[in-house]
Amino acid sequence: MPIPFMLHLYAAFGREGTPLISERTRAALAARKANGKRLGNSINAAAAAAKGREASLAEADRFASQVLPTIKSLQQSGVTSLRQLAIALDNRGVRTARGGRWQVSNVRNVLARAGSGL
Repeated sequence: MPIPFMLHLYAAFGREGTPLISERTRAALAARKANGKRLGNSINAAAAAAKGREASLAEADRFASQVLPTIKSLQQSGVTSLRQLAIALDNRGVRTARGGRWQVSNVRNVLARAGSGL
């Protein structure tokens, strides 16, 4: 079967499935509501956002406190520029908080966090 024809079939099946998904979702929500369950976010959106920010900041502080000794060790061995620090952290297999490779901005942010009383 040629690939363009297969893609056409997949697109057709996708268009047919969308209304079914919508119907099932509506039915499930109606059933929950009929059983007395509250739908939606019952928490104040501003309070939920503030709580999320607090959690993000706490996680950033925790990560920075873990990686800072490695950065300080690299600085003491003569690696001083942000670019060199990023390369050295990558070479040592240290990953960023999100599991990625180090960039100058990541190193700068960790050092700034440490300078703000970490």
